Amino acid sequence: MIRKIGLACLVWLLAAGTVAAATLTLSSEPIQGGLVQARTEPGARVTLDGKDIPVAKSGLFVFGFGRDAGRTASLVVRLPNGKNERRQLAVKQRTYKIQRIDGLPDSKVSPKKRDMKRIGAERDQLRAARRVMSKEPRFAGGFMWPVKGRLSGIFGSQRVLNGEPRRPHFGVDIAAPAGTPIVAAADGRVVLVHQDMFFTGKTVVIEHGLGVSTLYIHMSAIEVKKGDLVRRGQTIGRIGMTGRATGPHLHWGLTWRGLNLDPALLVGPMPKMAAKKK
Repeated sequence: MIRKIGLACLVWLLAAGTVAAATLTLSSEPIQGGLVQARTEPGARVTLDGKDIPVAKSGLFVFGFGRDAGRTASLVVRLPNGKNERRQLAVKQRTYKIQRIDGLPDSKVSPKKRDMKRIGAERDQLRAARRVMSKEPRFAGGFMWPVKGRLSGIFGSQRVLNGEPRRPHFGVDIAAPAGTPIVAAADGRVVLVHQDMFFTGKTVVIEHGLGVSTLYIHMSAIEVKKGDLVRRGQTIGRIGMTGRATGPHLHWGLTWRGLNLDPALLVGPMPKMAAKKK
């Protein structure tokens, strides 16, 4: 199930009771896998379940809920006047599908011991890149699909690879012809470029501010370098099948402070492809 839950959604007021509508608003309904954009008074401090959340100078902040998040969460806002506002959020639960993928090379499903050191080092690089955080909310201009194509994998599905149960799928797979341009989903800064990771192949991570980042993997070519500032819709690479892949596609991931989220919830249904001329 993919439904539009993003910046243009109906604003949910978290201000039942004593808090004015202009003091605290949410952009969307809290849901497993969802990123929520919110706004409060400039200078306020925010915690979610006791953990501090970075707040931009404008009062904008974001938070997210993982694939298996519980049914409730506690949001606390300390306003500049010293008053605390506490709200209990109801987190919508989701049902996930099982996805079976066969035909993968055995070495990509059950890596050999000699590959494990490399895999561990690359995993650490990805984790570090996806935890980079600037205070500028470059994502505020919104997100878009990084490529148009057939959805061949969805967030949260339990993966069974060559008959072996594996971890859930933490992203969206978009199948498209090899060489198709891939664009940045939102404004941001490139914080990782890797030409050949064991599982992900040609890999790019873009940081969008306040702990939000997007991941683009399996590409055939990369057209940005680390440190580049990119704009939403700017070409960053090309569709490929490097790393662990059975066909040309883009795996598009979203994280908030290292927590895997569902990018499809930010952009709505996949746009229809233009009909080919006969």
